[in-house]
Amino acid sequence: MFEDAKEQLAKMIAGEVVLSNDPGQTLRKWREIFGISQTDLAHHLSISPSVVSDYEGGRRKSPGSSTIRKVVESLIDIDISRGGKIIHSFSHRFAKEVISDVVLDLKEFPVPIPPKKLIDAVHGEILVNEEYLSKEIHGYTVIDSIKAILNLNSEEFLKLYGLSSERALIFTKVSTGRSPMIAIKVQGIIPSMVVLHGAKKIDDIAVQLAEIQKIPLILTPIETLDELLNCLKFL
Repeated sequence: MFEDAKEQLAKMIAGEVVLSNDPGQTLRKWREIFGISQTDLAHHLSISPSVVSDYEGGRRKSPGSSTIRKVVESLIDIDISRGGKIIHSFSHRFAKEVISDVVLDLKEFPVPIPPKKLIDAVHGEILVNEEYLSKEIHGYTVIDSIKAILNLNSEEFLKLYGLSSERALIFTKVSTGRSPMIAIKVQGIIPSMVVLHGAKKIDDIAVQLAEIQKIPLILTPIETLDELLNCLKFL
C-alpha cells in the first residue's frame, strides 16, 4: 500500500506541474504541503536555495521534465526520512470505502488560491475571524455533515482534510453549525476555513467554537447542493 501510494503521489505531482499554467507556483504548493523549506529542498537537490526560489517565483524558465522528476523524488525522499506523513495521508485519501458517501466533492488546487476567491464563489458571508483569512488555501472538501457526524470515527474524519489542512471544509445539510465545529475541535486540526451550507441561522456555540479555534467561519446562502457544487467547479 505504501509503495503504491508513493508511486501514485509522485505521478500526480509531476502531472500537475507539467500541466499547470504556472509550474513554479504548483511546485511551491507541493513543497508547502510536504512542509519542506526551500533550504531543505535545495540541500537535498545539491543546489542553491535561490534556484528553488527562482523556479517558484517564475524568474527562471519552466523546469524541464528531468528537473521536475528530481524535485518530486526529493519531496518524496524527504517525507520518507520524516516518517512518510504525507504519503500515508495520500494513501488514506484513496481509501474511500468508508467516506465515499460522506465526501460529496474533494479538490486540490493546482495553484493555491486566495480565500476570498472561494468565499466569492459561494457568495459567502464571513461570520467571524475575517482577520485569519490571510493564508492561501490548497483545496476544499464538500461534506455531508449528517453522515460525517453519524458514521465517521476519528481516523476516518481526518481523511476529510485530503492532503493538507490548508483547505476549506464545506459542510452541507447544516442546521445550526454546532456539530461540525465540535467535531473539528475534537480532532484538533484546524482548516483554513469552514463553510456552512443549509442553515438559516448559525448557533452561538458554533460561532464561539470558531472564535476559540481562530477558524474563519463562512455561511453560504446558496439554496441547493447542486448549485453549490456548480459554483465550486469554476475555482
